[in-house]
Amino acid sequence: MSRPPRSNRGHRERNGDHRQYRDSHDDRRSSPDREADSPPKHVRDVPRVEHHDSKCTHICSRRGIVLICSVLTNALVLICVVAAQMVSTGLSSASALGGFNINSNFNLQGTELQKARELDMQYSQMRAPGIYGGLSFSLTFGVISLLFVVAGNKPPHLMSRKLLVGALLFQAVGAVAYVVAVGLYLHFIISVNATEVCQQRERLYARSGYTWMNCDVGGADAAVALFGLITAILYTAGTVLTIQTVRRVKRYLQERKRREAERQRHRTQPQRAPQRAETSSV
Repeated sequence: MSRPPRSNRGHRERNGDHRQYRDSHDDRRSSPDREADSPPKHVRDVPRVEHHDSKCTHICSRRGIVLICSVLTNALVLICVVAAQMVSTGLSSASALGGFNINSNFNLQGTELQKARELDMQYSQMRAPGIYGGLSFSLTFGVISLLFVVAGNKPPHLMSRKLLVGALLFQAVGAVAYVVAVGLYLHFIISVNATEVCQQRERLYARSGYTWMNCDVGGADAAVALFGLITAILYTAGTVLTIQTVRRVKRYLQERKRREAERQRHRTQPQRAPQRAETSSV
């Protein structure tokens, strides 16, 4: 009596197995369609990132940073030239400031005060070519360097070749010119300090206790020479970097021309192949 139910159970289990097999088979059939409909995981998970090169990216390159530093050192040269002139003129610079009374603050009176003013005026006039030359020289190179910095806001291969060559020549000339200018400036200052006017002025101030007003090369003049040499070094480094940039741009353009020529070859070869086949069949 217990066997028929067992057989029914067996049929049921078999039917259940067939149903599970059919369901699993249908799931297997439908799974590729679902996977095809759904996008891949790596496509969904990876965000889209758009790269936009800003102007600062190209300006702040190694070549651009060197030019920016040269602009700053040119400004420091200009400031030091003005400071050297203000410090070395003595009573003339103090009277130009007008912030205090010269007669009460200086131990010079009467004829000594008048003599000191005359000597200061003569000494400042003798130093005038140095300050005017230093101002015009540093201002010119600083402005031109700034123009090259602004013009370098593009990738090198998109810039004009004349602009790169111009920057190269400018920095090469600037390096040599600054070394020569520093030598001429120091020679000029030493020659002015060796004159009789400077010697009389030094003795006059020394009698009143102002020993710092001497005929030696001052700290401001030494700062002009120091920042001038630093600018020459920066221009030398910029020349080397610009030469490397020009070479890289040249190689890049040659490689691009070669690739374009290869693409044109591949385009023309499929057109020539059918013509050869037709002639051979005939």
